[in-house]
Amino acid sequence: MTAAQPFDFSQAMRALCEDIASRLPEFEHVRMDQVAVTFAQARRRVSYGLQAKLTPLRFEGGQLYTRRRGRTWTIQRWYAGDVEILYILTFYLPRFLEQTFREKLITVVHELYHISPSFDGDIRRLPGHFHVHSHSQKEFDQAMDVLVDRYLGSGPPDELHRFLRSSFRDLTLRHGSVVGIRVPIPKLLPLSKSA
Repeated sequence: MTAAQPFDFSQAMRALCEDIASRLPEFEHVRMDQVAVTFAQARRRVSYGLQAKLTPLRFEGGQLYTRRRGRTWTIQRWYAGDVEILYILTFYLPRFLEQTFREKLITVVHELYHISPSFDGDIRRLPGHFHVHSHSQKEFDQAMDVLVDRYLGSGPPDELHRFLRSSFRDLTLRHGSVVGIRVPIPKLLPLSKSA
């Protein structure tokens, strides 16, 4: 009997995100080759708290530099071979996998929605003061729920999202371990006056 292959969470999630982007026009701008799909270990084994996050690798409008408190800053740049990474999509395990199937899909769509329609390394900026989730978190969540319905209604292959029906424990028991890509969050770097 052969040993079970580790479950590659990053690879499975990347394939799912690619399929979502190919099926929903709201995500047709997303180029997954420039999105690093990673995981981080949740510090506390509780079901509530941060499930996932999108880290943009550019400032507002896709700029490489910004001014804050009288100083100019840039952000560490990341490459996969010759391809520059513009976003890091991180899921907190095991916490993310302890949600229901639908909650997991909503989380995935929610994070993809934060990618700027310009795909310039910045986040999607909504009108008004609350530019990340709009003025109403409830309305934002309802919009993500509708996108999940549309995605599932498009008939995606079950093998792409089947893993979301499993808990972290289930995947570990079935595969022996859960593996994936882990990266440190890029740093903000101050530029000297002469630079």
